Amino acid sequence: MTTARLPLFPLNAVLFPGLVLPLNVFEERYRAMMRELLTIDEDEPRRFAVVAVRDGRETAATGVGMPEAVRKPVERGPSDGFGADPVQALHRVGCVADAASIRERADGSYEVLATGTTRVRLLSVDASGPYLTAELEELEEDPGDEAGPLAEGVLRAFRGYQKRLAGASEQSLTTGADLPDDPSVVSYLVASAVVLDVPARQRLLQAPDTATRLREELKLLRSETAVIRHLPSLPAVDLTVAPTHLN
Repeated sequence: MTTARLPLFPLNAVLFPGLVLPLNVFEERYRAMMRELLTIDEDEPRRFAVVAVRDGRETAATGVGMPEAVRKPVERGPSDGFGADPVQALHRVGCVADAASIRERADGSYEVLATGTTRVRLLSVDASGPYLTAELEELEEDPGDEAGPLAEGVLRAFRGYQKRLAGASEQSLTTGADLPDDPSVVSYLVASAVVLDVPARQRLLQAPDTATRLREELKLLRSETAVIRHLPSLPAVDLTVAPTHLN
């Protein structure tokens, strides 16, 4: 297996390969990470790893919302919010992100747009620098058995889910021509687009193969579609872009 050491960005969210991740970076530890990434030639990948937080906070404790007079200065080290051993506070499977754009604002914060590329397993975390870094092992994507037929079934179920979620007519939904046919891409797109909590998304990310992920998604889609039938209409979700995350 290929291993690498990369900057580590914990989030209360799960990033999947092929999906877009907007970030609003304002904490100093993550600003330092972005400054370092900007030293890499723009023709080279500016990579960092995103892992979901299992037990902790993605942002350091602050006095935001409190009167200025009672705010207390907070030491925000690289592992703040993740306890004495950060690796125990994080899920062990994450995704490498490639920062397509990093724009510094006038106040020193950054607007970042990244795309998930490759699943990785977290081996160790180093908190000795200005931000967390991690030793990571790349995870290959095994298609598993019958991934193709399963992907077709998932797409059919997903269209039904979209219809219920949007409260729209069949003609107004994403058509088959707009959706991918590669089973692994289908599995990641659906995992990102279905309204799920972080533990459910994490289980899909770390599935041992594409077919297992698709089977789980088929169960989830059928279950969620049945629930939505009894709820008021909800707006459709964007399929490729995650909400902007405040670090």
